[in-house]
Amino acid sequence: MAEEKKVAAYICQGCGLGERLDTDALVDVVKKEGKIQQVKPHPFLCSSEGVAMIQNDIDNDGVTHIMLGACSRRAKTDAFNFTTVAMSRANLREGVIWIRPDTEEARETTQEMAEDYLRMGSAEIKAMRQPQGNPNTGTSRTLLVVGGGITGMTAALEAAKTGYPVVLVEKSGQLGGWAARMHQRVPSHEPYKAPVDTGVADMISAIEADANIKVYLNATVAKTSGAPGRFQAEIATESGSVSTEDVGAIVQASGFELYDANKLPELGYGKSPNVVDQGGLEQLAMEAAQRGGAILRPSDGQPVKSVVFVQCAGQRDASGTHLAYCSGHCCNTSIKQAMYFKDANADIDTTVLYTDLRTPGNGEDFYRSAQEKGVIFTKGKVSSVEPDGNTCKVNFHDMILDDKAAIENADLVVLATGQVPNSGVNIDFKPEAGAEAAWDEQKKTISILNLDYRQGSDVPQLKYGFTDSHFICFPYETRRTGIYTAGPVRRPMDIAQAKEDATGATLKAIQALENAAIGSAAHPRSGDLSYPSVRLEGCTQCKRCTVECPFGAIDEDEKRYPLFNESRCRRCGTCMGACPVRVISFENYSVDTVGSQIKAVSIPDEFSEKPRILVLACENDAYPAMDMAAMNRTETSSFVRVVPVRCLGSVNTIWITDALNSGYDGVMLMGCKHGDEYQCHFVKGSELANYRMSKIDDTLKGFNLETDRVQTYEVAITDIDRVPKLINDFEKRMFEIGMSPFKGF
Repeated sequence: MAEEKKVAAYICQGCGLGERLDTDALVDVVKKEGKIQQVKPHPFLCSSEGVAMIQNDIDNDGVTHIMLGACSRRAKTDAFNFTTVAMSRANLREGVIWIRPDTEEARETTQEMAEDYLRMGSAEIKAMRQPQGNPNTGTSRTLLVVGGGITGMTAALEAAKTGYPVVLVEKSGQLGGWAARMHQRVPSHEPYKAPVDTGVADMISAIEADANIKVYLNATVAKTSGAPGRFQAEIATESGSVSTEDVGAIVQASGFELYDANKLPELGYGKSPNVVDQGGLEQLAMEAAQRGGAILRPSDGQPVKSVVFVQCAGQRDASGTHLAYCSGHCCNTSIKQAMYFKDANADIDTTVLYTDLRTPGNGEDFYRSAQEKGVIFTKGKVSSVEPDGNTCKVNFHDMILDDKAAIENADLVVLATGQVPNSGVNIDFKPEAGAEAAWDEQKKTISILNLDYRQGSDVPQLKYGFTDSHFICFPYETRRTGIYTAGPVRRPMDIAQAKEDATGATLKAIQALENAAIGSAAHPRSGDLSYPSVRLEGCTQCKRCTVECPFGAIDEDEKRYPLFNESRCRRCGTCMGACPVRVISFENYSVDTVGSQIKAVSIPDEFSEKPRILVLACENDAYPAMDMAAMNRTETSSFVRVVPVRCLGSVNTIWITDALNSGYDGVMLMGCKHGDEYQCHFVKGSELANYRMSKIDDTLKGFNLETDRVQTYEVAITDIDRVPKLINDFEKRMFEIGMSPFKGF
């Protein structure tokens, strides 16, 4: 049965709109060309009276679809929060009057812009349906935490505090992870003078006493299937038993391993027992604490009288042989470990050799405390460590004196080797050329989550194995909706950072499972009730949607048709942009909603010298940048018509060909930065769009059009000055090329 539809339009006269625009003419355009008969202007549409007028029409007049001609869709979202109807918004304030000069000469083109945006809004609303929400929901409120170290325990405790049940899975026989193998930790509060207790024992006691937390020890996740709100995790224990837990969201806190110091023979590791990594020193310190004595030299059990710490051992390596990155915590960790010796015996010679000393947070105070205790900090790059009986010679280049130097008769040498994430299998991961040695081969054969996804058994990873996330906007998210990573599996970090990370990831996981219960998207379109559907009779089974979906939300059924898992969907529309036969759509965002806007614009004839430029702008970066430029009253071309898109990945090439066929002189696509340091909120959207648009030249040549008429740009939300310049420069280029020969056809 077709949806009963009653459309109404409302035109605001506030914020200068009534003074700058001919409201009567706008009403006339909406009625005659937009074919909407119920059109109401209002002095201030976002006022309580204006909102009440709209709500009254919805409640008492049966209005199901509304079009607002007012400010940007990003403004006044609380006021215009009409959840029971479909809504489109024509941007007359930021999109028109704020970017045009208030002069008599500009009045005509300003009015033309406003009228076009109302035509576009009228066309869009009639192609929309009100989303009803995903019916295939799950209601589990249990959180699965994988990994029982500091990060995992923090996540479990924080979730339990808020009333959510937790299943905590730890692969070893005890909780605590690396922190349980540490003698002490770097302080996280005043006075930052000395190492402090790790706090692991207290956390374990809190977990054991919390009825909301169920712990599996000596256990792994054998299989994870389902989606947010309805994941099923099969947990295998060492005894061979398998338990199935229904969970709503997952926090992966699988931690790290130290970089394999056996790969550093030039630094003496493996050649002398007196060369250890930071983990090895923690073991020696714990043994000393248990004995109540000094830290002993491993080779002969004599007390250490001289110790050298070698920073960046196998880290920050530009050659690609070892780790290219800094692990962040190592400098503070070496300072802490140096204090183990100085606090026990001030006469022990303690030297830290560093190229750059990095002490984030309040680590500077901790560093000064170590200096006061007599720890020597020397800026030098170590070239080799030579074992000599029960001592070692450390050769280095003194970076202050620019000369060769050496420390002889060191009883112990400690290598700061850095963190390698326990991130599991990644079928897409390929180390950079020459960097294969930095990747622990064992990590390629061990899966953490064993996901039942066609895209792989674990969450996607970056080039060094850290789990992939939008590090700016959504640092905990992965490309698997409802699964979050925290701690050193996401990026190198210390204990204080890991605890903060765990708290953030837990809150996002709770948000995801609550949204899943009502069929709503998690992020970045939080609250969006739309979800994709496919018209199977038109599907060609090309598999582009299943392959290109960045989030693993599309599988295949037994007949090899796309099978949507709506709870995994982020609502980016990448599948819609990928579909060559245009059979995928959302209720409120489809090929038709955008295509109808493109076709609704009034195209002047080729003799008018009034080009029309279509801008398809990412709603997360490019469109906000335009709004902020408008707030600055930056003048922008009056010939541009902007259509915000969920993601550039949702852009279907039919929109480009339709625009060119309709007589548009040029098309600009503005999306986020892509590549290794991507800023796309949907990870792959702008990259996929760039790839698709790289093939548009053939279409343009087939139309006998210049290739300059379609351009793709990487735009950040901070490009407030750059975006108007791009548009204005593009307009100049269109005048140089000349008007489209398709005008009037």
